[in-house]
Amino acid sequence: MFCSDGTHFQKKYTLTTGVDLVVETVLVLDTNDSVEHFIFNSADKELFSEMLDKLWESPNVLCLVCDVTNEQSFVSCTKWLEKVRAQTQGTALPGILVGTKTDLAGGRSVDSAQAQTWALGQDLEFFETSVKEMDNYEAPFHCLAKQFHQLYREKVDMFHTLV
Repeated sequence: MFCSDGTHFQKKYTLTTGVDLVVETVLVLDTNDSVEHFIFNSADKELFSEMLDKLWESPNVLCLVCDVTNEQSFVSCTKWLEKVRAQTQGTALPGILVGTKTDLAGGRSVDSAQAQTWALGQDLEFFETSVKEMDNYEAPFHCLAKQFHQLYREKVDMFHTLV
């Protein structure tokens, strides 16, 4: 939905079985700048773990996504966060946790407060979305753009102090 500018929600789709790459330009709110997100979407499968190690050599920001109707997807976020942090030791890695499928409230198995508490404890911002209902699906991407922009500005400012 995000990549189609909110114009296309697939009612029938196939789950990610490998690794998908999407590149999307996002405006940084309250600035005249934009950033390009290189979004690697991976299935939660160990089979792709080695491939992801190569793709994730130096991430700038992190977006963990869980399905609020699937407890295991939330539990897996800890594993993925540890994996990324192991590769970025000594580097602050801002990011977010996104709970999806909030429109399926009857099947919810991940408590919003629990997910938010976990995210905050990991220094991640927390969002919940429903792409189907077009609820809050852009906010996580704008947050990531802002986080990346802030990192970029800090590096530019640091460079200017050296000159």
